[in-house]
Amino acid sequence: MKTFVSNISQKEFPINEKFVGGTIRKSIFDIIIKDYPSFTKESFLALSELNIYRQKYLSNYLIKEVGELSSLENDVLETIANNEMITTKSTAEDSADYSVGQRLADRVAAFGGSWKFIIIFGLFIAIWITSNIVFLLNKGFDPYPFILLNLILSCLAALQAPVIMMSQNRQEEKDRERSQQDYMINLKAELEIRTLHEKIDHLIIHQQQELLTIQQVQVEMLEDIMKQLNLKSK
Repeated sequence: MKTFVSNISQKEFPINEKFVGGTIRKSIFDIIIKDYPSFTKESFLALSELNIYRQKYLSNYLIKEVGELSSLENDVLETIANNEMITTKSTAEDSADYSVGQRLADRVAAFGGSWKFIIIFGLFIAIWITSNIVFLLNKGFDPYPFILLNLILSCLAALQAPVIMMSQNRQEEKDRERSQQDYMINLKAELEIRTLHEKIDHLIIHQQQELLTIQQVQVEMLEDIMKQLNLKSK
């Protein structure tokens, strides 16, 4: 297997990882020069080494745009460096981190805010009132004005309100986590696009150099043919 020696680390790398300094984006090339002043446009480096400086360029870009990097930006840079995906957690994984009380609060809030709860509780109140007024002739265990029923309703409302608030707090935490993940995905997409531009620029410059080499070879071949023709004509 053909190899080459990097002018940065002085190590051997496969020839397919070879990059010429002249094909590197100027912003990244300037960062390399800061660490290796002797590096020129005719020097060589490996793809793995170039990716390190691409990472530095992205870090400097983020620091310039948003200031000090937060844990979210660092996580995004790590996923780019490790070629990983930013995936959202499933509902099952989220609920596995919740306590029993939090899961119970979510279920109570879901049931308390449904038509099923309204219908069941409406039927309960109707049966309660009907049984005391019609069947027990308002002389039952809770005659009009239904003091016991009012007490039950008050206790239910007092307990239901904090449970619903607990569930709402959990929902706000979920929404905050989703917004953070959306931010990380958008940020990674922007950085990947910038890196993609750099790679496309490298390919264009490399193709232009190849075309120039082919043209030079063709010109040399034409010159040789013309020389041979001139010799034959003489």
